[in-house]
Amino acid sequence: MDTLLAALPIVVVLVLMIGLKWSAIWAGATAAAIAVLIALTAFDFGVDAPFGPTEGVLGVLVSAAWTALTVMLIIGPALGVHHLQQKTGATAAIEAGLARITPDPRVAALLIAWFFTLLIEGAAGFGTPVALAAPFLVAAGFKPLTAVVAAMAGHASAVPFAAVGTPTLAQLAIVDVDPLELSSAIAPYMLVAGAVLAFTVARIVGTLVPTAGPPWKWMGVAYVAFFGPYLILALFVGPELPSLLGSILGAGIFIAVVRLVLARRAKVAALTAPEREAEEEVLHAAEEVEKTEAHHMGMLAATAPYVILVTLVMLTRLVPPIKDASQSWSITWSLFSDSFGDGIQPLYHPGPLLLVSFLGGALWQRATRAEVSGAFVVATRQVIPVFVALLAMVTVAYTMSDSGMTNQLAVAAAGAGAAWPLLSPFVGALGTFMTGSATSSNILFTDFQNSTAIEASLDPVPLLGSQAAGAAVGNIICPHNVIAAAATVGLAGREGEVLKRALPPAAICLVLIGAMALLFV
Repeated sequence: MDTLLAALPIVVVLVLMIGLKWSAIWAGATAAAIAVLIALTAFDFGVDAPFGPTEGVLGVLVSAAWTALTVMLIIGPALGVHHLQQKTGATAAIEAGLARITPDPRVAALLIAWFFTLLIEGAAGFGTPVALAAPFLVAAGFKPLTAVVAAMAGHASAVPFAAVGTPTLAQLAIVDVDPLELSSAIAPYMLVAGAVLAFTVARIVGTLVPTAGPPWKWMGVAYVAFFGPYLILALFVGPELPSLLGSILGAGIFIAVVRLVLARRAKVAALTAPEREAEEEVLHAAEEVEKTEAHHMGMLAATAPYVILVTLVMLTRLVPPIKDASQSWSITWSLFSDSFGDGIQPLYHPGPLLLVSFLGGALWQRATRAEVSGAFVVATRQVIPVFVALLAMVTVAYTMSDSGMTNQLAVAAAGAGAAWPLLSPFVGALGTFMTGSATSSNILFTDFQNSTAIEASLDPVPLLGSQAAGAAVGNIICPHNVIAAAATVGLAGREGEVLKRALPPAAICLVLIGAMALLFV
């Protein structure tokens, strides 16, 4: 009975958002009220704790508000960057630059939906890639819904080693496992899940030119270009660099292959007349865009906010003196004998770094005061309803976690015994679904996965890898991320549609990871 009650808030969220198409605000508020009621009655929240029921509910609300604010630090500047790029003509300049690389807009879209999202996730994490890439894809011609799903699917392969390995490093802080052994256990799962995600991205990219269809061959090249370095780094170097360096090297390889293929096609005149006319039309359109809207801006200036962001993130993550300095200042808080609390490192968190990127990009692009203030005002207006939706959803997550409801679900799943490896990635995904973070999921369930494996006389390392991979896939369907991503493209109130589109590929990935875990164990 306790397990059914613990699952009820999640069921409510899914039914209301997907089945009844409620907005995240109302679905989250309803689920939050139900979660609090169940926590106080069935799970005696606050009875045997250093705080009472009232203090417990207050602590959850304050924690949820803090988390929602830290997410706003990312979404706000990311929206600001998007609107600034639109107002200054930088987006048009980037589109023209991509057209120079390839006349096929689908191939150019792969650079954004695949490599750009993987790079930003590998460098920054915290939902930054979707907030940046989804508006970019809309500007490139995608419908908002498909842009969000493409960005969410595109970035997920990098999540286990995101923010220079943070989710995996969190696991290593909990269990005594060799870093190389753990990263080697995670990589094969992501190799298979990544194929599903790449298939999803290719199908979505194909909607950009419906008559041409999905660019399967180019997606295959992009998949191999990323996962080749990714796999080698995970197997022989460790968890810090597979996503970051894999995306950089992969993008370079992909662009080189694209240029080589186009050069050969031009040399042998292999293009048919209609294809050649289409290519010339695209190139002509790109030239016109450069002349009319972006003649004053080169590619480096157009990408300035992204260049600044990646540079700042890499400096604060990879250069020890700068990393130490950026982590030296923390803002923390606590309530009720430290029962509730959190903190932030402002100089290390992606949010302030995005703000610096926004301002630096404006200076680099010589944006007018009206363009900068206009972008800031529009972004600020957009984040207000997003904050309310996030507050509701995070309240559900924290209520379930702090009252023991989330752990109850995991313990019930562990009762599967020998079949536990099949379910282990779903626990990882559950953690991310509820907390909004693969890192938080790993902190929440790594010791649980380890203990369950030992009790069942199973090798814990494959299950730890399955936990990390499942947590990464959970990023695709996490309400926090769905709300944040939808907000950046004007889909606030339609989050259920995003979740409905994202669930099938996520479910396929989790089933495959579970089957692999059973085989490995």
